[in-house]
Amino acid sequence: MTAPPRDAERDPSARVYAPDFLTELFRNPLDPGYRDAAARRATGPVSRARQVLGRPVSLAVLAVIGFLFAVAYQETMAAEPSRATARAGLIAEIKQREAETDRLTSRAEQLREEVGRQRDAALGGSQASRLRDLEAGTGLGRVRGDGVVVRLADAPRDQDAVTGEDVAESQVLYSDLQKVANDLWAAGAEAVSINGQRLTATTTIRQAGEAILVDYRPVTSPYEVQAIGPGSMRDRFDDGRAAALMREVARTEGLSFGVKEVDDLTLPAAPEPRLRYAEPSVSPSPSGSPVVGSSSPGPSGSGVSPSPSGGGR
Repeated sequence: MTAPPRDAERDPSARVYAPDFLTELFRNPLDPGYRDAAARRATGPVSRARQVLGRPVSLAVLAVIGFLFAVAYQETMAAEPSRATARAGLIAEIKQREAETDRLTSRAEQLREEVGRQRDAALGGSQASRLRDLEAGTGLGRVRGDGVVVRLADAPRDQDAVTGEDVAESQVLYSDLQKVANDLWAAGAEAVSINGQRLTATTTIRQAGEAILVDYRPVTSPYEVQAIGPGSMRDRFDDGRAAALMREVARTEGLSFGVKEVDDLTLPAAPEPRLRYAEPSVSPSPSGSPVVGSSSPGPSGSGVSPSPSGGGR
């Protein structure tokens, strides 16, 4: 005895499908009642009033903002000539002071040479020769001889997209000059100068803002570190840490770094130092020994490196 056919098998159109609750929930998450209420509010008189009133308010706000920007631009442009004039005046004054400083430096060098000639004539041969050797060793006398020139320069400058000014991607740091100078001393240098500034036992290499100061005198890129010393100085410097570091920095950051041997270098004398001497205090200390004030010693022998390297890469 066979079972009677099911209704779905007799008539496929008679099948009944139950609704998928989860699919309907994600397809229409908003309840129909809330949806109808939102539609009525959107088409109601209050919404139309907001639309009608909102447009003039928006236009007024935009007009006020545009007016403020226009006023600010006009004020900036009005003040630009005065700022440009002040900047040009400062630049002119700086150049005038630099020219005056160069003139006085040249005059001081001439007077120093004249004093040296008069002194040598008064002292005699052996004493004058010994004094010249001491001056050369301490950096207070001009020296001449074969040596090495280390050249460092900032990376090529790119134009800033916002300000339009030229900016360097990578710059030589004061600590780079310190490391190079210290390694030249260690390699046997007898005299060192940076961009014509002679290094002595009391010379400092520091940074003030974006400027590098050598003994409180500004130097700019490219930097030439000149050193007079024995013939082996080039090889010993090349094997040092400073040369290896600067070659790596030049490869990765685009700086310029080079070392070459030069015959017959002439390094200028350093300015006369302003020495201070310690003096006993008038009143003794509680322990009975006099109190000695601080002092700044004068330059000692040659080959003494400048201030210790600090910071850097």
